[in-house]
Amino acid sequence: STQSTWESEPAAMARPRALCHTTLGDFTVELFTDKTPITASNFIDLARSGFYNGLHFHRVIADFMNQFGCPHSRDPRSARAGTGGPAGNSSFQVGGRTVTRDREGNIPDEFVDRTSNTPGTLSMANTGAPNSGGSQFFINTVHNDFLDWFTPGESRHPVFGQVVAGMDIVNRINHTAVDANDAPRTPVQMISITIQ
Repeated sequence: STQSTWESEPAAMARPRALCHTTLGDFTVELFTDKTPITASNFIDLARSGFYNGLHFHRVIADFMNQFGCPHSRDPRSARAGTGGPAGNSSFQVGGRTVTRDREGNIPDEFVDRTSNTPGTLSMANTGAPNSGGSQFFINTVHNDFLDWFTPGESRHPVFGQVVAGMDIVNRINHTAVDANDAPRTPVQMISITIQ
């Protein structure tokens, strides 16, 4: 089965959570540091540094996903929204070792866990090229199994977290009116992300 079993796993109790405070309400995500430690720790590092605070959801497609995490989205009307990432050669800790982002701010692809892109999962966005994920991620609002890294096709997006509270807010964001570039007409800002 491609269904996620995150709810029944004992390790779930030890997983860190992040409270995402947006202009449309709050939601909480659980981060899979046990399954995708590099990707989840990258998110945690960026959240703790304040990287995500003040950014906007820059791409929202109803009944598909909400994309977030580009530093250029600080200006919600920026034509560069969707093209940025963290500082190159910056580093973060993963289980006592240091991982350094490449010169463009990207992390290594983490194709190790077979959790599917089910509703409410957080998945690493990338350009389609290997090792091109940095700070951008998306929240699936439907089961997008064609985005799984372990299924046939070109899309390869590893899941690194799951919404555990506030899915109604995620769906509210997902059904906001958008422009021709899939950007919300009324910007939706991430006021803050707090790691718990």
